[in-house]
Amino acid sequence: MKRVGTWLFYLVGAIAVAYLALYAYVTFTRRDITPGDPIRIFRKPDAPSYS
Repeated sequence: MKRVGTWLFYLVGAIAVAYLALYAYVTFTRRDITPGDPIRIFRKPDAPSYS
């Protein structure tokens, strides 16, 4: 049981490190938002227009 707890602890730590690495990657590689840029909303081309 102690060995299972150790592996579970390592697994949770590895998931936490992977999450932090992904967060850092997204933070440093995202596009800069500048005022006046159009907001790009991606829709299906065959979606109905309600306006």
